Amino acid sequence: MELTRELAEQRLSAWERRAIDDAALKPSAVAITVAPVDGERGIWVARRPSTLRSHANQFALPGGRLDPGETPVQAALRELDEELGVSLGEDSVVGLLDDYATRSGYLMTPVVCWIDEPVTPAPSPDEVDQLFYVTLDEVTAPAVFDTIAQSPRPVIRLPIMNRWVHAPTAAVIYQFAQVVVLGLDTRVDHLEQPVFAWR
Repeated sequence: MELTRELAEQRLSAWERRAIDDAALKPSAVAITVAPVDGERGIWVARRPSTLRSHANQFALPGGRLDPGETPVQAALRELDEELGVSLGEDSVVGLLDDYATRSGYLMTPVVCWIDEPVTPAPSPDEVDQLFYVTLDEVTAPAVFDTIAQSPRPVIRLPIMNRWVHAPTAAVIYQFAQVVVLGLDTRVDHLEQPVFAWR
């Protein structure tokens, strides 16, 4: 079944989202933006520049910390504009997925956005080294779950873009694929990050 905005909204409105209330975590938001390219639908995933102080060279969704007084939706849309040059209003938001607590101390709220007409991103070189467009077929590829000595939780990685993408980005994309694209009831708060992403 082709994913439509109506179907995405139905699945997210029926979803009992899990929020995390932890004052020790830094609130942040990421944008999962479903956009059309060449007759397909997919999402944008960025590779961070090597010059960043934290999370250099890692794969990420557009996003970052909430500014004072911002909601997760406002922050996700602002970061989408700042990082990719894609300016959307709150009417583009079709729903939120579960909060995900990262090992580096962030509370990530994934905001799912929808674009009907093709747009051309203009990535900021300060924020994005490479920008990838990942089709919905590709994001539903089976995830791999590894074990590590440092944690009893399974470590998730996704085989997308001919590379391995790890949590937290992999966990968020995996839940998006499971809940929004496939219509399944899948949680990800138990999924671990690789040790290199703990800092």
